[in-house]
Amino acid sequence: MEGSGSETIFDSLNLKPQLFINEVLNCVDDLVDEAFEFFHQQASTLLKTEGTDRAEYLRKGVAYIQNMIQSDMDKRLTMWEKYCLRHCFGVPDGFSLPKANESSGDCSMDLDALGDTELDAQLDSLREKLTLVGKESAELNRELQSLERQSVLSNRCTGSTNEALKLYEEQLSHDMFQELVKTASEFRTKLEKVKTKRVEQTERIRTERMHLVNGDFCGINHGNGLFNAALEELEEFIADTKTM
Repeated sequence: MEGSGSETIFDSLNLKPQLFINEVLNCVDDLVDEAFEFFHQQASTLLKTEGTDRAEYLRKGVAYIQNMIQSDMDKRLTMWEKYCLRHCFGVPDGFSLPKANESSGDCSMDLDALGDTELDAQLDSLREKLTLVGKESAELNRELQSLERQSVLSNRCTGSTNEALKLYEEQLSHDMFQELVKTASEFRTKLEKVKTKRVEQTERIRTERMHLVNGDFCGINHGNGLFNAALEELEEFIADTKTM
């Protein structure tokens, strides 16, 4: 850029691109120095090297790392500086600054073309749009808050319903279990009664048969009733005797 038309044009406008670039480079150097100073302090605190022989080794190690990073950064910043001077602050060939009278004339024409009335209309239009956007935003916020409240109420209702349903199912399960216990107890009682009844009936039948053998048979012999008994009675008597 030095000795070129771009430098002349920037000088005529009292602009110094190189000063801007130098300020950026100086800011970067200051940030790097502060960062490594903070890094050194933290490392010294964590490693507890203050006042020991290791403090010097730590200082040299941090300086070595800083020099490595600074060297690589300087190369990149040098490339950035060249790019800025050639492209960002480069002026196309054939470019020339307008003369003072031409510049003032163009400005006056632009000011006349863009009057106060047009500017006010544009500002009013922007204000109206901004107001409309504000109203829409407020309306959306109200709808959002309403939906959030509905969601909270819905979640509460759902939770209450689920809790009631759970309690109902637990109560229903408990009632069914109690009913089963009651039914089982009644069934056991009836079964014991039937068993007892059968035992009593069996004992009664045995007793009757014993009476028949010990008493009726003798009566039949003394009264010649055996000879007068029917065939069916004799068969039943013999069958009862075998089962005893």
